[in-house]
Amino acid sequence: MNKMDYDRALYYTHRSEWDNLLILMVRTKDQLLSKRIEQFLHAYHFERDYSVIEKKLYSLLRYIDHANETVESDNELPMYSLS
Repeated sequence: MNKMDYDRALYYTHRSEWDNLLILMVRTKDQLLSKRIEQFLHAYHFERDYSVIEKKLYSLLRYIDHANETVESDNELPMYSLS
């Protein structure tokens, strides 16, 4: 898993950069992340019920949060150091 993909997905979602999110969906090797992005973008563009869009967005954000925690716990060395 690539932590950078999750950071990018979070950034693009926060900034509403849907084109970049689509490109990330195609390029990432994480199939679950790709599927969650696909489901959210589809709902965003075609769904009329805002609660469905919100549900897909929260699903994507929860997966990103979970994946970031998993990647951090797998690393023996910290990504950054305060010393």
